Parts: sequence; structure tokens; C-alpha cells
Amino acid sequence: MEIMVPSLHVAMQNHLIPELYHESMITELEDLDDIRMQALNSLMIQKEKVARSYNKRVKRKSFQEGDLVWKVIMPIRTKDQELGKWSPNWKGPFKVHRVLEGNAYWLASVEGEIHKRCINGKYLKVYVPSMHEEYES
Repeated sequence: MEIMVPSLHVAMQNHLIPELYHESMITELEDLDDIRMQALNSLMIQKEKVARSYNKRVKRKSFQEGDLVWKVIMPIRTKDQELGKWSPNWKGPFKVHRVLEGNAYWLASVEGEIHKRCINGKYLKVYVPSMHEEYES
């Protein structure tokens, strides 16, 4: 299209000698690399800003071996037929048997029976005895 329709760009290219045209094309390619690097840098800076703003709201949880924890009832938001909306969301207490990498934990019952699968820490919370349990003991 540019070759058929006379434009300033095509007119300038036609009046250049081959050496000057070659130099201008190489300069344009070098500028293109700089523009791409600037775009990549701004993209990385933007990703870091998004990660920082997201991580402000993330509450870090970590447990040690022997800690008592609640475990969420899986699948989440399942309801007992008899209790309906008053169904419990957490089950426990469980003991942290072993801490694994990546915020994963092996749990065991309070009696010491180890679970078959590990669980992610986001599905656990610190066990605090209820008022009823304190009065019973």
C-alpha cells in the first residue's frame, strides 16, 4: 500500500543511497531493542506493584509440630442435613505431626493417628478451646 500511494516515508527512502538506508534501518532496529527492553522493565515493575498490593492482604499462617489446629470441612460450604445453615465449618482439634515445604502440613488426631494426606496451611487455623470445653475440664 505504501509503495503505491506516495508518502513522505517512501519518498525519503527512495532518495537515500543504499549505505545511508542500511544505516538508518540498523539504527531503527537498535531503537526497537531499547523500546522492547523499556516495555519489559515497565511490565516487571507493574507485576511487582500488583504482587505487593496483593500480599498486603494475605495473612501469613505458620504452625509448628505439636500445635493444635482446626481443619476446614471439605468440600467447603457443605451442610449437614440435620443442622442446615448451623453446620460447623471447622473440624478438630488436630495436632500438626510434620511441617512440609510450601505451607503444607501432615496432621494427626489428638490420639496420635496420622492422616493419610497432607493439607495446605490455608485450610487450617489455630485451635482455641471454646468456653464449653474449658468448663468441662
